Amino acid sequence: MDNLFNQVVNQQDAIRKLLGMIPGFKGYFERENRRSSDKLVRDMLAARFEEAWGRISTLQRDLISQGAISMIDDLEAGAIKIRQVIDRVKAATYGYSGFFDAVKINEKELELLYNYDLSMVDQVEVVGHAIDNVETSIGTDGLPAAIRNLTVAADQCVSVFNKRSEVITNSTAQ
Repeated sequence: MDNLFNQVVNQQDAIRKLLGMIPGFKGYFERENRRSSDKLVRDMLAARFEEAWGRISTLQRDLISQGAISMIDDLEAGAIKIRQVIDRVKAATYGYSGFFDAVKINEKELELLYNYDLSMVDQVEVVGHAIDNVETSIGTDGLPAAIRNLTVAADQCVSVFNKRSEVITNSTAQ
């Protein structure tokens, strides 16, 4: 988490560093750097979920080639949920609000949002393991259960990400 923030800070140009020395600008730059860090985290999450979605597509093609067409629709339910997560992660509100935005996100809330997004990495891991299970279950009687497990894991990802907005609204309401 701190590595991403430090990476953003270290990439600043000389003018930004100079302006950072002016009273009042430092807090602005810290929020802006955290906003950039938040975007980096979400881009990484979207990429990881894209990889998972691609693996599911490969498994669907494998099932078709093996004649297990009856399983395609069930597997597609998990793929759709993963696609929802990808779309929501990519379209999520930046972890910072401008001066005139309806909901103000301060540095404290931004830190909570940043940590929440990082916790989504655990969700990617769960989905990855579920995909591994589907892959090893192809051709066995355990395939339907493995696909159901993947669909549940994917649905859980959607639920967890949907709660992201609560981090903003609950922390700004206090």
